[in-house]
Amino acid sequence: MSEPDDTAPAAANVPGKEALQPPLPKRFYTDVSVGQADDGGFAVLLDGRPVRTPKKLPLSVPTRSLAEAMAAEWAAQKERIDPVTMPLSKLAITAIDGVAGSMPEVAGDIVRFAGSDLLCYRAEAPVALAVLQAAAWDPVLRWVEAESGARFFLAEGVMPVTQSRQALSRFGDLLTPFGAFALTCLHVMTTLTGSAFLALAVAKGRLGVEAAWDAAHLDEDWQIARWGVDVEAAERRARRHAEMQAASRFLQLLAAD
Repeated sequence: MSEPDDTAPAAANVPGKEALQPPLPKRFYTDVSVGQADDGGFAVLLDGRPVRTPKKLPLSVPTRSLAEAMAAEWAAQKERIDPVTMPLSKLAITAIDGVAGSMPEVAGDIVRFAGSDLLCYRAEAPVALAVLQAAAWDPVLRWVEAESGARFFLAEGVMPVTQSRQALSRFGDLLTPFGAFALTCLHVMTTLTGSAFLALAVAKGRLGVEAAWDAAHLDEDWQIARWGVDVEAAERRARRHAEMQAASRFLQLLAAD
């Protein structure tokens, strides 16, 4: 009898294309626990065996609180293991298998977002929307400028604005302390909001995740208030909101213990 494969399942690559996806793996374990990992971190154990990533690396995280939250995801699986219901484990796997080996590139991508950050693009009209943007975005922008010692330029309408190399370099310096796990969450929040500034504010505890999410969707909510909700767009937004919440929770658990 072959031994069970304790490799965490990879997430599906083609959302909405269920017919092209292999069936979800069956649950092969009974007991879920947390134990000390060989690297000094904490690992999820399935029937006493440590989980490994798709690249066969140990699924080890720095804090027990995070490992316990991941273990709860594994314990909650039914007959089949569905990665969609395991956002914390997915983030950890992404960090270990992907981000850890390409941190300069991931940080560089976040800096590129800062070069065209959502908070730097303001509405010309209507004035009421511009006022809302200023109220929600200016405090975060001022905080980023104070933290980085850089100045970021604003643009109105769709015309692009070019940020100075010095400003982007100084913003990049703020990412240096981030390890692979935290950088993964920062990148996820950046891509979900379109704002490296909002993501950094959440990661550093300057702004709550819900406040950041609302700020990122200020323009969209303005349109919804006038034209109504698109059902499919609302469903996509709800999924992305859940991803944002998971990244924020991951960071909180990463800082625990």
